[in-house]
Amino acid sequence: MFESVRGRSVIVTGASKGIGRGIALCFGAAGCKVMVVSRNADEARGVVDEISAAGGTAASFSGDVTRRDDMQAMVDATLEAFGAVHVLCANAGVFPAAKLESMSEADFDKVVDTNLKGTFLSVQACLKPMQAQKFGRLILTSSITGPITGYPGWTHYGASKAGQLGFMRTAAIEVARFGITVNAIMPGNIATEGLSDMGPEYLRRMEAAIPMRRLGTVAEIGHAAVFLASDEAAYITGQGLVIDGGQTLPETALDGPEG
Repeated sequence: MFESVRGRSVIVTGASKGIGRGIALCFGAAGCKVMVVSRNADEARGVVDEISAAGGTAASFSGDVTRRDDMQAMVDATLEAFGAVHVLCANAGVFPAAKLESMSEADFDKVVDTNLKGTFLSVQACLKPMQAQKFGRLILTSSITGPITGYPGWTHYGASKAGQLGFMRTAAIEVARFGITVNAIMPGNIATEGLSDMGPEYLRRMEAAIPMRRLGTVAEIGHAAVFLASDEAAYITGQGLVIDGGQTLPETALDGPEG
């Protein structure tokens, strides 16, 4: 699938779990060299082991996307390990819930710093090598929440995810002359490790709101990222790809298994 990506060097931030892990595993399976980036070094090495066990090539880097020096060190480590930076999946994100009336300034700053500032710093750190080689793929993990929908307790999260799309559009214009594309993936409800803690009733209600009657998988997000990194997607830039099983399509809430 998308053989053009084989051998490319890919950085995935927030890659130790959830969607980021799914993206990293998909790139590994596609024959890419994957730099698994996380604040948790042990978890990052675990994903490297998974990729390696499946016959892929990977290395890990422990860093914080909110720190400029860490992002530059991430790029330097990738250049040293793989010789190039072809693809960045700016996936790192946090989503602690806080209602607007009780949200602290620290709550807001934590989410925006990680989700939006982290996107900026990781993208900026990759620009120099991408510009020099006249090629690059910048893929942001946004969300349907913020750009399309809202959810109580996530005003800061929604703002950060909508902000990523504003960043993407202008960035895409600025870097297009270097052969670099900038696109975003906008997941809906995806089955990740944390969802099982929400209980079966919560999961049932989530599934009932989706026309396809199931949650998405992390691999389905990963496959989309591989496509956007491929030569087949070379003429796509400044776009957001919604992957939500049709969740945002109904005019009113679905009700029952037959909808």
